[in-house]
Amino acid sequence: MVGLLAALSASAAGGMRIAMPLLLIGLLRIDKLWSEIPLLSGLHPQVVIAILVSWSLLELFASKTFVGQRVLQIVQVIFSPIVGAIMAIAIAQVSSIDELVAHPWMLWIIGIVGGLLALVLQLVQAGWLYRLKVLPIWLIFVQDALCIALVLFAFDAPRQGGLIAMLLLWLAIRSSKEWYRWYRSQAKQALLGNPRQGKRDPD
Repeated sequence: MVGLLAALSASAAGGMRIAMPLLLIGLLRIDKLWSEIPLLSGLHPQVVIAILVSWSLLELFASKTFVGQRVLQIVQVIFSPIVGAIMAIAIAQVSSIDELVAHPWMLWIIGIVGGLLALVLQLVQAGWLYRLKVLPIWLIFVQDALCIALVLFAFDAPRQGGLIAMLLLWLAIRSSKEWYRWYRSQAKQALLGNPRQGKRDPD
């Protein structure tokens, strides 16, 4: 159970940022770097470091601008399920969950769940970006801090990290309902503002 909570914590970090959690997990395991992480293990460590450091810096600075938020949001929505799955599988392997030895297929389930969690978090963020036009700076800093904290919790405090991940999922579901109600109200206002569109043909 502890290993599963750690995997959820890591995948939630992938729902906040793309490169930063992968960079952190490699630096925290500096002795092995990304040798145990799917996809990244097939690349040369120097290439991985160059890519992740460059993209992490882009995430840190571009996310503070209007255009940067728009571009990063598109990329994050596309790649967040992949990163979430990679993070979940990597942490599950590091945690040495006993069930994985007897049932290796559980690793795929953990990866799918982690990818879906990261995707849900990113979709909700995309919805709020669409509503607010631009995310406030304080919220961007909260995202950065949460991403770092969730990766650290996945290693040192998996129970707390898993609980934070589940709390984020609950908040995402609640906020998505609020965003949907706002979208419906906007659609109704647009319909009322166009009397021709609101007219119905007589029977």
